[in-house]
Amino acid sequence: MKHAMKRSLIIIIISLLPVFSFCAEKADAIMGVWLTEIADAKIEIYRSSGKYYGKVVWMAEPLNKEGKPQLDEHNPNEKKRTQPIMNMDILVGFVYDNDGEWDGVIYDPKDGESYTCKLWVEDGNLKVRGYSGWLYKTKTWTKV
Repeated sequence: MKHAMKRSLIIIIISLLPVFSFCAEKADAIMGVWLTEIADAKIEIYRSSGKYYGKVVWMAEPLNKEGKPQLDEHNPNEKKRTQPIMNMDILVGFVYDNDGEWDGVIYDPKDGESYTCKLWVEDGNLKVRGYSGWLYKTKTWTKV
Protein backbone atom coordinates (compact mmCIF):
# COMPACT_ATOMS: atom_id res chain seq x y z
CA MET A 1 0.00 0.00 0.00
CA LYS A 2 2.75 2.45 0.96
CA HIS A 3 4.65 1.55 -2.20
CA ALA A 4 1.61 2.35 -4.39
CA MET A 5 1.11 5.74 -2.69
CA LYS A 6 4.77 6.61 -3.03
CA ARG A 7 4.69 5.64 -6.70
CA SER A 8 1.55 7.75 -7.29
CA LEU A 9 3.16 10.73 -5.61
CA ILE A 10 6.27 10.39 -7.77
CA ILE A 11 4.13 10.22 -10.92
CA ILE A 12 2.22 13.36 -9.88
CA ILE A 13 5.43 15.27 -9.15
CA ILE A 14 6.99 14.25 -12.47
CA SER A 15 3.84 15.21 -14.38
CA LEU A 16 3.86 18.69 -12.80
CA LEU A 17 7.50 19.46 -13.65
CA PRO A 18 6.67 20.87 -17.12
CA VAL A 19 4.05 23.17 -15.51
CA PHE A 20 6.59 24.53 -13.02
CA SER A 21 9.13 24.95 -15.81
CA PHE A 22 6.62 26.85 -17.96
CA CYS A 23 5.72 29.17 -15.05
CA ALA A 24 9.39 29.88 -14.35
CA GLU A 25 10.01 30.54 -18.06
CA LYS A 26 7.10 33.00 -18.18
CA ALA A 27 8.27 34.71 -14.99
CA ASP A 28 11.74 35.20 -16.51
CA ALA A 29 10.34 36.92 -19.63
CA ILE A 30 11.34 40.36 -18.29
CA MET A 31 14.98 39.39 -17.79
CA GLY A 32 17.54 41.04 -20.05
CA VAL A 33 18.58 44.56 -21.00
CA TRP A 34 15.94 47.18 -21.85
CA LEU A 35 16.26 50.65 -23.35
CA THR A 36 14.05 53.23 -21.65
CA GLU A 37 11.36 55.03 -23.65
CA ILE A 38 13.40 58.24 -23.99
CA ALA A 39 16.59 56.26 -24.67
CA ASP A 40 18.48 57.87 -21.77
CA ALA A 41 19.36 54.59 -20.01
CA LYS A 42 19.56 50.82 -20.37
CA ILE A 43 18.28 48.73 -17.48
CA GLU A 44 19.33 45.13 -16.93
CA ILE A 45 16.62 43.09 -15.24
CA TYR A 46 17.88 40.09 -13.28
CA ARG A 47 16.53 37.61 -10.73
CA SER A 48 17.87 37.33 -7.20
CA SER A 49 16.37 35.20 -4.41
CA GLY A 50 13.14 34.69 -6.36
CA LYS A 51 12.54 38.41 -7.03
CA TYR A 52 13.42 40.63 -9.96
CA TYR A 53 15.57 43.74 -9.92
CA GLY A 54 16.70 46.18 -12.57
CA LYS A 55 19.99 48.05 -12.52
CA VAL A 56 21.27 50.89 -14.68
CA VAL A 57 23.95 49.47 -17.00
CA TRP A 58 24.22 52.34 -19.51
CA MET A 59 23.40 56.04 -19.45
CA ALA A 60 23.31 58.51 -22.36
CA GLU A 61 24.94 61.04 -20.01
CA PRO A 62 26.93 59.07 -17.43
CA LEU A 63 28.99 62.10 -16.38
CA ASN A 64 27.93 65.40 -14.81
CA LYS A 65 29.14 68.87 -15.86
CA GLU A 66 32.37 68.37 -13.92
CA GLY A 67 33.11 65.14 -15.80
CA LYS A 68 32.36 62.95 -12.78
CA PRO A 69 29.84 60.09 -12.58
CA GLN A 70 26.19 61.14 -12.17
CA LEU A 71 25.21 60.72 -8.52
CA ASP A 72 21.90 59.98 -6.83
CA GLU A 73 21.77 63.58 -5.55
CA HIS A 74 17.96 63.67 -5.11
CA ASN A 75 17.78 60.60 -2.88
CA PRO A 76 15.74 61.35 0.27
CA ASN A 77 18.39 59.46 2.26
CA GLU A 78 21.30 61.92 2.49
CA LYS A 79 23.80 59.07 2.95
CA LYS A 80 22.90 57.70 -0.51
CA ARG A 81 23.32 60.99 -2.39
CA THR A 82 26.95 60.23 -3.13
CA GLN A 83 26.30 56.85 -4.77
CA PRO A 84 26.61 56.69 -8.57
CA ILE A 85 23.47 56.08 -10.61
CA MET A 86 25.39 53.64 -12.83
CA ASN A 87 24.83 50.07 -11.55
CA MET A 88 22.12 51.28 -9.14
CA ASP A 89 18.99 49.15 -8.78
CA ILE A 90 16.01 51.22 -9.85
CA LEU A 91 13.59 48.28 -10.10
CA VAL A 92 13.31 46.63 -6.69
CA GLY A 93 11.67 43.45 -5.40
CA PHE A 94 9.41 42.59 -8.33
CA VAL A 95 7.34 39.44 -7.95
CA TYR A 96 5.58 37.59 -10.77
CA ASP A 97 1.89 37.23 -9.97
CA ASN A 98 1.14 34.42 -12.49
CA ASP A 99 -1.15 36.57 -14.64
CA GLY A 100 1.59 38.01 -16.84
CA GLU A 101 2.47 40.92 -14.56
CA TRP A 102 5.21 41.70 -12.07
CA ASP A 103 4.65 43.98 -9.06
CA GLY A 104 7.34 45.92 -7.21
CA VAL A 105 8.83 49.38 -6.76
CA ILE A 106 10.58 51.67 -9.23
CA TYR A 107 12.96 54.39 -8.08
CA ASP A 108 13.44 57.53 -10.19
CA PRO A 109 16.87 59.08 -9.52
CA LYS A 110 15.76 62.22 -11.40
CA ASP A 111 13.42 63.20 -8.55
CA GLY A 112 14.47 60.83 -5.74
CA GLU A 113 10.98 59.31 -5.54
CA SER A 114 9.93 55.65 -5.38
CA TYR A 115 6.69 54.50 -6.95
CA THR A 116 4.62 51.34 -6.83
CA CYS A 117 5.13 49.74 -10.21
CA LYS A 118 3.71 47.08 -12.48
CA LEU A 119 5.58 45.49 -15.39
CA TRP A 120 4.30 43.36 -18.26
CA VAL A 121 5.49 42.28 -21.69
CA GLU A 122 3.40 43.37 -24.66
CA ASP A 123 4.38 42.79 -28.30
CA GLY A 124 7.98 42.12 -27.27
CA ASN A 125 8.24 45.41 -25.36
CA LEU A 126 8.28 45.97 -21.61
CA LYS A 127 5.46 48.10 -20.27
CA VAL A 128 6.47 49.96 -17.11
CA ARG A 129 3.62 51.55 -15.15
CA GLY A 130 4.42 53.70 -12.14
CA TYR A 131 1.71 54.75 -9.69
CA SER A 132 1.47 57.86 -7.57
CA GLY A 133 -1.71 57.36 -5.57
CA TRP A 134 -4.45 56.62 -8.09
CA LEU A 135 -2.59 58.37 -10.92
CA TYR A 136 -0.24 56.41 -13.14
CA LYS A 137 2.03 56.77 -16.14
CA THR A 138 2.99 53.95 -18.48
CA LYS A 139 6.26 53.88 -20.40
CA THR A 140 7.41 51.44 -23.09
CA TRP A 141 10.93 50.01 -22.93
CA THR A 142 12.45 48.06 -25.83
CA LYS A 143 14.65 44.98 -25.56
CA VAL A 144 18.28 45.56 -26.46
